[in-house]
Amino acid sequence: MTEPTSSGSDKNPPEMPDLWAQAAPVSGAKVEPGAPGWERGVLEKLALATLAEQRAARRWRTFTRLAWLAFFVFIAWAFLSRDMATAAKSGPHTAVVDIKGEISAGAEASAEFVIASMRSAFEDDGSKAVVLLINSPGGSPVQAGIIYDEIVRLKAKHKKPLYAVVEETCASAAYYIAAAADDIFVDKASIVGSIGVLMDGFGFTGTMEKLGVERRLLTAGENKGFLDPFSPQTERQREYAQAMLDQIHAQFIAAVKAGRGERLKPTPETFSGLFWTGQQAVDMGLADRLGSLDYVAREVVKAEDVIDYTRRDNVAERLAKRFGAAVGAGALQTLQRAPALR
Repeated sequence: MTEPTSSGSDKNPPEMPDLWAQAAPVSGAKVEPGAPGWERGVLEKLALATLAEQRAARRWRTFTRLAWLAFFVFIAWAFLSRDMATAAKSGPHTAVVDIKGEISAGAEASAEFVIASMRSAFEDDGSKAVVLLINSPGGSPVQAGIIYDEIVRLKAKHKKPLYAVVEETCASAAYYIAAAADDIFVDKASIVGSIGVLMDGFGFTGTMEKLGVERRLLTAGENKGFLDPFSPQTERQREYAQAMLDQIHAQFIAAVKAGRGERLKPTPETFSGLFWTGQQAVDMGLADRLGSLDYVAREVVKAEDVIDYTRRDNVAERLAKRFGAAVGAGALQTLQRAPALR
């Protein structure tokens, strides 16, 4: 008996499972391979499948664009609503601006945010006085100096008093700002003072020698590696840094003396960088009275209604910043791979 073999008389066409698998789900009609015109049916189904895929992609692109449009409309609305709320005039009240956390560029207690808040508070006809509500350990003397100068300007322009109310801490750069106030109110247990300047760092040269690590630092300019923690510090460099600190410290002292005037009762330790309790600060003339925000609004300003003018990032701004950071991350990483001059 011989095995059956295929002959040329076999009229069945070769199977095309791939095309069939793609075309079959598109239509409920069942097309059998080998039926008259089956190739045309498969091609039609494939064309319909392609059109369906294109329509889905088009819908997705439309949805994405609408989503981005809604996102930017929301951001614009948030900005405008905040500005409209700030611009709205109100009745007699005490205006409050928070200075909380580190005073530095980019932070909520930056000169940019604090000054914008103070301007809005001073310009409102309903505000009878402005109160800086302070709870900060300090920060940048540059940012503090900018805020100090703007306080002096705004008080002279608008003829309104500005008071500082200290919560837990008002130290270093925060006290620099408070010194510009007409009066400083503290709690008896507040921490006040720290009138000084510092520049800190570490030195690892001895440790590197023990570990057998060699520092390879190339510079153009003999002092370009100044304060590098892995290089020894020369006496000339130390003296240069100390002169800078002394100059900034003198600026700080001058601002405190100008702001506090005859109320200040200086001692050899007043400008040494030490800090004191609120009660001690009152006794030394670094502060005027004990009192809280409510006390100042009620008893000093005589306007119990308190309105907060503090400039903060709202939800839309935080989303925008995160979006911008995500977009720029790739470009930043690319730039960081290139050698840089610092």
